[in-house]
Amino acid sequence: MFQFTLESESDGARAGRFATPHGTVETPTFMPVGTHGAVKAMTPDQVRATGAQVVLANTYHLALRPGEALVEKLGGLHAFMGWPHTILTDSGGFQVFSLPNKEISDRGVRFKNEVTGDAMDLTPERSIEIQNALGADIIMAFDECTPYPASEKLAGQGVRRTLLWLERCLTAHARTEDQALFGIVQGSVYPALREACAEALVACDLPGYAIGGVSVGEGHELLCQVTEHAAPLLPREKPRYLMGVGLPEDLLAAIGYGMDLFDCVIPTRYARSATVFTTRGRLRLTNRRFRRDGYPIDRSCACAACTGGFTRAYLHHLFAANEILSAILCAIHNVHFYEQLAGEARRAVLEGRFADWRAEFEARYRGERRN
Repeated sequence: MFQFTLESESDGARAGRFATPHGTVETPTFMPVGTHGAVKAMTPDQVRATGAQVVLANTYHLALRPGEALVEKLGGLHAFMGWPHTILTDSGGFQVFSLPNKEISDRGVRFKNEVTGDAMDLTPERSIEIQNALGADIIMAFDECTPYPASEKLAGQGVRRTLLWLERCLTAHARTEDQALFGIVQGSVYPALREACAEALVACDLPGYAIGGVSVGEGHELLCQVTEHAAPLLPREKPRYLMGVGLPEDLLAAIGYGMDLFDCVIPTRYARSATVFTTRGRLRLTNRRFRRDGYPIDRSCACAACTGGFTRAYLHHLFAANEILSAILCAIHNVHFYEQLAGEARRAVLEGRFADWRAEFEARYRGERRN
């Protein structure tokens, strides 16, 4: 049911096709984040119209509210959120490790339920139980996401627990036929730890692999170093997922290192604060210079916001008036921008010209960032 086909390679980048129970995903691709079962400020139809093929949902937040049992009773996550295409759920680990006053042990993590205030445990078994009930196509192993900066000792402990917990995730996983369980390479910025973690994961012959711990504040240069080192450690014939990344320049760098799947809240988060991405760089639409600007966000963009007659001046007005349509239109544009960026990268790989295409895009994107 899950099959990854590597179609082409160019200058380190890859183009592939990943068959899942709810559709075949063409890679590289960007996956919008729908934390609570919805991509913020967008309907499922609007998300699909951007070219998105996969949407993420969050195990931790959905377990808190409304609870995985209700989602399962109402037909599973695809029916619940009205998205009949591929879905990925994370393990909940990143959110739990971001909470204050949590207690981490080999058993799992104990923390305070932010809804009820009660003590709550998240273990590898519980994470998989929730994800099995939600019913996403791709589910993630429960791992220890090491913060940055971290000592080599602390990062090593994170790798040890990540591998220990993966064994328990595999034992607990009850839907192997229709849910692909991905393992996660941890190890912070330490090459030897990344190598040891990847080697152990690959030995498990999983349907796919992720690189984690690269969106916790280390910056673009270290992100590139870690990804460039870790990506070749993963099997060529399996999909590779870089978690929580990132800005357009991060995506292009990671695609060039051979990564296939990406997710980040940046497109919709930036949209809500009036920041939009264009082929000429980023724009902040609340800037006064856009008050009388009759151009669309990006004249070269085919998204519904740019082709629908909505001007920068109108969007400037919507933000000033605190109208929710401002976030909706900018989210549509930003997600479309990311999808088109990944799609153009894919076409460039298939045509054997990724390096040239990337250089042209980056020169244009950087050269007029302030315009």
